[in-house]
Amino acid sequence: MITKPRLGISMGDPAGIGPEIVVKALLSQHLYDHAVPVVVADPDVMRAAADIVKTDARIRVVNRAADAAGEFGTIDVLPLATPVGEFELGKVDARCGEAAFQSVKAIIELAMAGELDGTVTAPLNKEAMNKAGHHYDGHTEIYATLTGTKKYTMMLADGKLRVAHVTTHVAMASVPSLITVDRILTVLRLGNDACKKFGIASPRIGVSGYNPHAGENGLFGREELDIIAPAIEQAKAEGIDARGPFSPDTVFAKAAGGGFDMVVAMYHDQGHIPLKMLSFKYDDATGKWSGMTGVNITLGLPIVRSSVDHGTAFENAGKNVSSPQSMIHAIEYGAMLAGGRPVVSDAKAEA
Repeated sequence: MITKPRLGISMGDPAGIGPEIVVKALLSQHLYDHAVPVVVADPDVMRAAADIVKTDARIRVVNRAADAAGEFGTIDVLPLATPVGEFELGKVDARCGEAAFQSVKAIIELAMAGELDGTVTAPLNKEAMNKAGHHYDGHTEIYATLTGTKKYTMMLADGKLRVAHVTTHVAMASVPSLITVDRILTVLRLGNDACKKFGIASPRIGVSGYNPHAGENGLFGREELDIIAPAIEQAKAEGIDARGPFSPDTVFAKAAGGGFDMVVAMYHDQGHIPLKMLSFKYDDATGKWSGMTGVNITLGLPIVRSSVDHGTAFENAGKNVSSPQSMIHAIEYGAMLAGGRPVVSDAKAEA
């Protein structure tokens, strides 16, 4: 018998779409073939989300993560120590920021203690979290701090396109000083290892340049010549199939077409924009977003963490219009990384 990994799922900010998409995702029966989900949340918030989604799936309160049964049709919820209390959907609220943070903190601590095999996060609101006194730039930094991890990186994934980042949540003025040979090597190593865990035996990694046209041999900047190329050469010496640096305006398109198994981006928007152009679909005629299939994975941690690749979408909270696709894929990736075997996606899941 194959033991299914036990995955802790945070509820996200209660005033946003997080609880709704968690409920919607857990209406996908195939997820229960690969994992035992346990949501760390305020049970009342999850009951309200189930009402919004109009499902008769049962919200069952458990006392320990080990008590989660992993039965389709029942959503096991491990309660937060303190209920959220009253709040308004779609509004920034410190109480919601506190609850969202405590939900994430709890799944990290449970995973570090060996009570969970992996963690999956729903979106939180950075403003609400900071108003609650937790001053982090986002999930990635929370995980790094609470696990004591020094070398880590953010990877976004959607289909054939996977992007790992040299820098993320920093001002653009700070980026040049943070692009170093050592940092690029760290990202290449972490990305190479991650791709192997995804079942790619010999990952091909394309490395983006920093400057337009990858610097045009020094004409538009020397980062490619002095930093990025030397890092690539050292990675090659370690047996990593790293190639580049390539012009940023072409390398992502090639990877999306199967030319690379992963791309290393030099800064946040350089990597996020191409992946979200692939993942997110907007129809101005209806004012609705669809797609939302990308996944955010933190590499280098001692525990598994995958996440949706979108925000709290306060404007859609409570309307039952938000797609669960990114959450479904995040749970699939979490199960794959924690269980060590591929997961077949439920491509037919809809909002």
